[in-house]
Amino acid sequence: MSELNDALNQTLEDVTGADEARVPGVVAMVTDRRETLFEGAVGVRSMADNQPMTSDTVFAMFSTTKAITGTTVLQCVEEGLLDLDAPAREYVPELGDIQVITGFGADGAPLLRAPKREITTRMLMLHTAGFGYEFFDETYSRLAVEHGQPSIITASLAALTTPLLFDPGEKWQYGSNIDWAGRVVEAIRGKRLGEVMTERVFIPLGMHDTSFTLNASMTDRLASIHQRQADDQLLPLDLVLPQTPEIDMGGHGLYSTVGDYLKFLRMWLNDGDAPGGRVLRKATVDAAVLNGLNGQVVTRLPGVIATLSNDAEFFPGQRKSWAYTFMVNDEEAPTGRPAGSLGWAGLANSYFWIDRRNGIAGYWATQILPFVDPVSFAGYLNFETTVYRHAVLGAHAM
Repeated sequence: MSELNDALNQTLEDVTGADEARVPGVVAMVTDRRETLFEGAVGVRSMADNQPMTSDTVFAMFSTTKAITGTTVLQCVEEGLLDLDAPAREYVPELGDIQVITGFGADGAPLLRAPKREITTRMLMLHTAGFGYEFFDETYSRLAVEHGQPSIITASLAALTTPLLFDPGEKWQYGSNIDWAGRVVEAIRGKRLGEVMTERVFIPLGMHDTSFTLNASMTDRLASIHQRQADDQLLPLDLVLPQTPEIDMGGHGLYSTVGDYLKFLRMWLNDGDAPGGRVLRKATVDAAVLNGLNGQVVTRLPGVIATLSNDAEFFPGQRKSWAYTFMVNDEEAPTGRPAGSLGWAGLANSYFWIDRRNGIAGYWATQILPFVDPVSFAGYLNFETTVYRHAVLGAHAM
């Protein structure tokens, strides 16, 4: 294990340092089914004050929130409270008012029509309902620039009430689907999503540092988000997600630590079981990790707003699909991750994977915009590759 620790620590050291074109700091951890195998924290939380990065640093998790929201959806299904194939408007009536945008008129006004079929919660979970993100889609970006469509990070209902980009079920497109899925959970439970997560996910898993709003302790340990400039230098931003959000945004709104999130990943390695009680049934987990796209595929995400995202794709040239609610790599990845594994990422360059075959998972956290930062993303891939290269699997697979 000392060889593995040394190698993984080196991957963290390689992306940090005095060079401002590197990353300010990184926290990364690896777990097997039983325990944390590695935890490392290198660099600083912010280049504004050089406070050291520590393993209990708090991060804006962005889209790694989605898998936790998906878990609360699956719990509703287990209890017979949610039909994934029923019209989602039966739970959230506003979804029945959403129209499809077909373009813009000569006066610049959006051209809208009724969708050909109903949105279902299954479509929301699979990102096939028709919603997108302004930083990955030109139409949504135009709605924001020309028509004042609020940014998704405003945590407002207005930010969610965007038109569909295509008829529900026609294809996969990454977007605000899971925020709507979170609202389905809220409607069923009669509580805010954060309350549901606390009661049904965080307490059973012992996740004490995860929330949509920051308490005093979390604020003291918060890492700053940095903006990569054109000259590769990094600028610390005063960017914190709304602390009195109108909506708990199930697609991106959580703050957490890497150690807390590792407990969530470990639950998926253990078929839904957790120290504080079962979070999901084994049968639910077995079904949830499978490709649900029925022939559709996960595609490259074009970086439409340069300050927020570069073009994004894991393992170009390889087939990827989607489960509830993770990306599935359908072929063995260059890192060594086997086919059928799960993973995803957060906008500020956080990344995770779950290898249920070998019983191992990991999370890499930095706080940098735009997404797919060349230094952080390459560091993450090197980190994952190092885990597999050092034969940790042989000792810990079950």
